[in-house]
Amino acid sequence: MEPRRSLGWPILLGVVLIASIIALAVGWVLVSIAAALGSRNAVFYWTVLGVGVALLVVLLVGVIVYLALTVKAIALSQRQSNFIDSVTHELKSPLASLKLSLQTLGRRAVPPEQQADFHRIMLQDVERLDTLIDHLLDAAKTLQRRPPAGGDATVLEPVLRQVRAAVAKRHGVSEERVRVECGAVGSAPLVVAGRSADVEIVLRNLIDNAVKYSLPEPDVEVTAALTPRGKVLVRVADRGPGIPVSLRPQVFRRFVRLGSELERSTPGTGLGLFLVKALVRQMRGTVSVKGRLPPPGTIFEVEFPAGS
Repeated sequence: MEPRRSLGWPILLGVVLIASIIALAVGWVLVSIAAALGSRNAVFYWTVLGVGVALLVVLLVGVIVYLALTVKAIALSQRQSNFIDSVTHELKSPLASLKLSLQTLGRRAVPPEQQADFHRIMLQDVERLDTLIDHLLDAAKTLQRRPPAGGDATVLEPVLRQVRAAVAKRHGVSEERVRVECGAVGSAPLVVAGRSADVEIVLRNLIDNAVKYSLPEPDVEVTAALTPRGKVLVRVADRGPGIPVSLRPQVFRRFVRLGSELERSTPGTGLGLFLVKALVRQMRGTVSVKGRLPPPGTIFEVEFPAGS
């Protein structure tokens, strides 16, 4: 999870760079004076020269580090701008639809069939706003809280079934479009070491993305099994457009959404996969992404520690 950075480190680095520049300038002046005085001050000359070279190396390293910090700051600023654009779109679209529906119902008599359609559309818009708010609240709580001490355990299959039903209902697709296969340990169900709310957020984001980017006819496979290392491996595979190899490491960063906000048709805030990685890391698990064979498609794999 990306921590909130303070200004202390960049300010300290800037002060060190300024001090190094001043010391380097003074050192070169002393070297020049020593050279003018002749060979009697050779020891002093070489001492000051060595210190000057050391300061020059420090200055060079500092400039490189400062450049890296600047690039990261610019990238974060761009991601935050994309986040604001996406959230603005996610707020305005359902609000505009709700306003239009309410104005239509208030200005003229509407047949019962059309009233039912308007109510259905308004309910979908309210659910979209509710999902957006839940996403933002989940991100805020994940950033602020400390990793749990442990001890919680979650039976995996009921959570998978519940998430599948909720995602299918949200996107208006049949649950058969999301196939779930959950293994077992002998006669016992698979159990994950972690809070059920955290496991539900991880699975909801992964399955929701798989369906969302595979519309209008999603084909999603969710499998869960115990690995030889004693971990619970969950794979979410879709037949969407896929993610280029060069961009896969970026998708878990905060506010990242691939493509341009002006050209994007799928809703989102760029926080879903960030939440997935943050929560999986808190549970001492791992998450990775790869392409599906044969393409197109994407596979997300999450290794949870097994519970008892």
